[in-house]
Amino acid sequence: MAGLKDKRGFIDKDRIDLSERKAVEYWMKRWGVTQDQIVSAHRKVGRMVKDIATELGKKR
Repeated sequence: MAGLKDKRGFIDKDRIDLSERKAVEYWMKRWGVTQDQIVSAHRKVGRMVKDIATELGKKR
């Protein structure tokens, strides 16, 4: 599985799993958004990073 390396292992670069705290924190920092914004976009468009980024107006 291709992913982004963090201290504990890999973060999936194509999907966001809201149950993985480190993954959510990574995307919050990368996009400069809150967890609530990520959760809201996730519920609206699904778990794909590209779709969430588009919803938030951010680059993947």
